[in-house]
Amino acid sequence: MGEGSLRKRKEQYNKTEDGQSIRSKEPQAMNLQKQVGLISGICMIVGSIIGSGIFVSPKSVLANVGAVGPCLTIWAACGVLATIGALCFAELGTTITKSGGEYPYLLEAFGPIPAFLFSWSSLLVIKPSSFAIICLSFAEYASAPFYPGCDPPPAVIKCLAAAAIVVITIVNSLSVKLGSYLQNFLTAAKMIVVALIAVAGIVLLAQGKTQNFQDSFKDSKISVSSIGLAFYNGLWAYDGWNQLNYITEELKNPYRNLPLSILIGIPLVTVCYILINISYFTVMTSTELLQSQAVAVTFGDRVLYSASWIIPLFVAFSTIGSANGVCFTAGRLVYVAGREGHMLEVLSYISVKRLTPAPAIMFYGAITIIYIIPGDINTLINYFSFAVWIFYGLSVLALIVMRFTRKELKRPIKIPIIIPVIMTLISILLVLAPIITAPELAYLYCVLFILSGLIFYVLFVHFKFKWPQKISKPITMHLQMLLEVVPPEEVAE
Repeated sequence: MGEGSLRKRKEQYNKTEDGQSIRSKEPQAMNLQKQVGLISGICMIVGSIIGSGIFVSPKSVLANVGAVGPCLTIWAACGVLATIGALCFAELGTTITKSGGEYPYLLEAFGPIPAFLFSWSSLLVIKPSSFAIICLSFAEYASAPFYPGCDPPPAVIKCLAAAAIVVITIVNSLSVKLGSYLQNFLTAAKMIVVALIAVAGIVLLAQGKTQNFQDSFKDSKISVSSIGLAFYNGLWAYDGWNQLNYITEELKNPYRNLPLSILIGIPLVTVCYILINISYFTVMTSTELLQSQAVAVTFGDRVLYSASWIIPLFVAFSTIGSANGVCFTAGRLVYVAGREGHMLEVLSYISVKRLTPAPAIMFYGAITIIYIIPGDINTLINYFSFAVWIFYGLSVLALIVMRFTRKELKRPIKIPIIIPVIMTLISILLVLAPIITAPELAYLYCVLFILSGLIFYVLFVHFKFKWPQKISKPITMHLQMLLEVVPPEEVAE
């Protein structure tokens, strides 16, 4: 292929409709069209948050607090926490208008080391474990109708989850448009099942199905540890509240629409989640809900009877849509980190024919398959939440720090300082509570793994040892030929 043709392909890629620019070293690549208005912003928040969590976490939240009343309280409190967290990120996103989520905020406030540890943890822990949780959730719901009255075998769930990972990885590696079309269809399916369960619950309440809400705080088991773990599972269902920070540059009038989208979208999700949980409790006691392998399937069996197959089908669509969304956006962090020389070079390459970040997507898929082999969903959620809230807390702390160290920065959105202070304290509590009250070695392993990134930073980023480049260069060249990928173009600063 001639040089001119290759250059044209790269230029076409930098103009893809989803705005996922690859040429991270040049500021022009991030000059995206402002096409996302208030309604689209609200839809993006709702679509990003609602996924597998609301169909998986209710059982785990209830198991930790033991009663209906505390369970519904936790769901409401998680919505409030997600809202104030998103408001903190709204200030960060309009102060530092760079893509990459938490990475540029940590880089500006604390320097390259915390930012590198975030990209290291995201690449190897946070993103793949999130992908794995969602695909395992999909597998549970997709297999549940074939095993009525009993739990599907773990081997079946894991094989089905692995198949989903492979299919999603292939789709997103082959075509950006195909991945976005799939996402649009699955988002519509997601909203259908949410509306169906919520409306059915309202109807059942109107019919007097309120017996499970009497003495709703009886037999509750409240402790610092149980509340912390309940929040982990509830907040997993709200994960995605910071997604608008990835498209700040594409928002019309972001200084108005970003906070408005947050203040409308997240409370809307909170109302949906509370209604769905109430719906579950209209037909199930606490014991029955805890014994259910797939809560929404049990709800469908008791409410829709012969049409109950609709629920697992649309829940499967919802969860696979969330997994596709994670995979679709996973490459952006790699490119932003690659701008600082913090990632393997080959992971920032793009496909010449397909114009997709194929190496990064394939890498995520491979790591995710490893995660589904030993772990169950609840364990993965706990360790994912533990890791991600370390960096959420550091990002909000960065906001506070930059109020004093970077006073010259323009802050179009400036929230009261008490909000990030509260958010930081809650983040510290969420990270420390399970460790102090119910310590497990796995949390220590998680911290050690995050800190192990320092070894790679010192050797390969700070000292820039040459021998790894000598080893990786022939591997990179062979992968280039095999996958038909090229590095993004660079232009003079």
